[in-house]
Amino acid sequence: MLVRLAYLTLTNAFAALRLLPRGDRDKDVEILVLRHQITVLQRQLGSSTKVRFTPEDRAFLAALLTSLPREGLRRLRLLVSPDTVLRWHRDLIKRRHARTCRPKQPGRPPTIRSIRVLILRLVKDNPSWGYQRVHGELTTLGVSVAASTVWEILKQEGVDPAPDRTATTWADFLRSQADALLACDFIETITLNGKRQYILAVIEHASRRVRVLGTTAHPTATWVIQAIRNLVMDLQDAGCRPRYLIRDRDGKFPDLIQEILADAGIQTVLTGIRMPRMNAIMERWVQSCRRELLDRCLLWNEHHLRRALREYEDFYNRHRAHQALRQAAPPARCPSSDHRSSTDHQPRNTPTRQTRRRPPRVPTCRLNCTDEDFGRHTVSARHGATVTADSAPAQHR
Repeated sequence: MLVRLAYLTLTNAFAALRLLPRGDRDKDVEILVLRHQITVLQRQLGSSTKVRFTPEDRAFLAALLTSLPREGLRRLRLLVSPDTVLRWHRDLIKRRHARTCRPKQPGRPPTIRSIRVLILRLVKDNPSWGYQRVHGELTTLGVSVAASTVWEILKQEGVDPAPDRTATTWADFLRSQADALLACDFIETITLNGKRQYILAVIEHASRRVRVLGTTAHPTATWVIQAIRNLVMDLQDAGCRPRYLIRDRDGKFPDLIQEILADAGIQTVLTGIRMPRMNAIMERWVQSCRRELLDRCLLWNEHHLRRALREYEDFYNRHRAHQALRQAAPPARCPSSDHRSSTDHQPRNTPTRQTRRRPPRVPTCRLNCTDEDFGRHTVSARHGATVTADSAPAQHR
């Protein structure tokens, strides 16, 4: 089109130069001849046939005739109406304006990366928010972005823009409160000498660190209470501040442990009846302990079982990889569990602080009962002290 238009302009420029030496009489004669020829052409074509102009012809005629007023155009004999010539001129200006104003990159400009990151972070921290709520928060922060843009960003990242999550599920609660959760449970096993042993263990949800509180053939109320007291003191020594302890409704847990945990700022959460998935992390550790230790080793008696549990706890907390921790081991920053001797909890060359008032600590591994007497028993503690405890009513094997 540009080449054709340049050719028409050049040829008509030479034609205009050729008209300069001619007089007005010759020009008037030529104009009359041209007007008569146009009249003959229109008579032969008829009113039903229209003359078709190429885009180059339209552009050239529009450029020549737009300088004339509308009244002058109406007096000229043309193959088209004056309004058609003016329309050609408007289209020519419109195409020129569109060509000069065309952006270098078509479409809307992309969203700034920082805004995209902020939207995804808001959705991740608040999974119940939809795109409208996220758009409102962005408006509050002074970020100018449309709600449809938030929708497109969430769709591109595979996130539901309008989630229907009106209630928090139990799994969401465990993930959101992992740093403040503990879980405990009893494991039952039988040694080679025919005695049934009960293992009490606690696991931290965030770090997956396990504490085997002890093992006994008779989990009396006194034994469980003392084990929970030792757990509370271990948590205080480690600087760990859990807020919830998840356990089942086993009758081996006395009611007094809730008061002990409440004094330490820990609230007891009971699972539903026959709902082990509410304590899934602890149940998963019980399964791992059975498959990796109890089902693979021949444990002769309680002493042998306690020693095997000590080795397995150290392996689980220091060497075993965990999928929840991205194949890493739990951080070994907490003191050892209570089934070891009580001297392991006191660092060497560290003076004992007398200002802290604690109940007398008794290692749970030394809380043993006899089959003949379940009423009262004495246990020798550290520094030669003697602790007398009342056990629960007698149990049958």
